[in-house]
Amino acid sequence: MLEPLASPLHLVLVSPQIPPNTGNVARLCAVTGCRLILVEPLGFSIDDRHLKRAGLDYWDKVFLKLYPTYDAYVAEYPQARRWLFSARAETSLYAARFEPGDHLVFGSEVTGLLPEVMEGGTGTPVTIPMLPERRSLNLSTSVGIGAYEALRQVQLGTAARQAPPSN
Repeated sequence: MLEPLASPLHLVLVSPQIPPNTGNVARLCAVTGCRLILVEPLGFSIDDRHLKRAGLDYWDKVFLKLYPTYDAYVAEYPQARRWLFSARAETSLYAARFEPGDHLVFGSEVTGLLPEVMEGGTGTPVTIPMLPERRSLNLSTSVGIGAYEALRQVQLGTAARQAPPSN
């Protein structure tokens, strides 16, 4: 079983456009304890029936915060460790060392993270390894891969810190 984190991960979607993807990420947050942050503009209404259907009955278990801009989000979490996920980044997410409370930031299905976010100094760009000449993964799939790798590392780190010293 997954142990709840004292300092949960934050999954940040910047300008998501497809309701079922956001609904799937909300469901992921509900079952992992991650926090969901949405940055406008969104390509749908939060009340969208497709969004609700994808999240099913989990919405009451999701911590959701909405920000009007990326800058407003960054201003609320100025000290956050951010990992900026992009198919165009050079560093693999497997080289990242995730910690409790980290923010995993993903761009829209159409544009990904914009250059001003990628180059703005607000986080460390990472990518999910793929075969050559492939464009990208689905947004909710990418968030799931990133979230579970971060959770795996954090859980292993927590277990290592709690383990009794070996003789």
